[in-house]
Amino acid sequence: MAITFAVALWRGHHSVIDVTWGLGFAVVAGTSVLVSSGHGDTTRRLLIAALTAVWGLRLAIHIGRRNWGKGEDPRYAELLAKSPGSPNAFAIRKIYLTQAVVMWFVSLPVQVAMYEGSRPGVLTWVGTAVFAVGFFFETVGDWQLTQFRNDPHSKGEVMDRGLWHYTRHPNYFGDACVWWGLYLIAAQQWQGALTILSAAAMTYTLANGTGKPTLEKGMSERRPGYAEYVRRTSGFIPLPPRKPR
Repeated sequence: MAITFAVALWRGHHSVIDVTWGLGFAVVAGTSVLVSSGHGDTTRRLLIAALTAVWGLRLAIHIGRRNWGKGEDPRYAELLAKSPGSPNAFAIRKIYLTQAVVMWFVSLPVQVAMYEGSRPGVLTWVGTAVFAVGFFFETVGDWQLTQFRNDPHSKGEVMDRGLWHYTRHPNYFGDACVWWGLYLIAAQQWQGALTILSAAAMTYTLANGTGKPTLEKGMSERRPGYAEYVRRTSGFIPLPPRKPR
């Protein structure tokens, strides 16, 4: 986060931290697998580290490509406008330290799983399958949205194709599945099972916190068909579209 803050000062905007979000989890996974050397089951350690790193690096590359050449994110601009003093000091408290704490808490299943000595069992492979479903939804959803945004004919229209036909946020649903999958891998022993609040906190943030509600704020004003899209499409869990009354 300190390095990201320095880069943000150099670039002139704090939205670079969105790239660090994915990279940070990859760093946590890499650090955890190194410091846990000699402890825990090797298969589980390498599996959960690899899955976390692949997820984090993919997300970082996607966001980095999406944000390249753009200025400050409106979310951070709105937040920093409320600064009572130095905007940069305010950013450290409200953005960098906050995300650092959240990153540490959400990644607890990854950290704890490194020290579990039992051999991988059913939960390990169920968790891997749940992770794979989530990674599919997140990756494909992001790709479909990118293609839609790059199409000049889509300006002012609502993205309701592909996975977006069944949920308004396939990427957020996928993200939640990823972390529930990592949790299940860690939950084979009681220490890992205790980290359930990490996956729950990530899911709540995506569905009810700074994820879905923030993104949908004002969408009906910018895109005329969005209100109708909301009425017929599930907000989070993929479901068949509701038929009009």
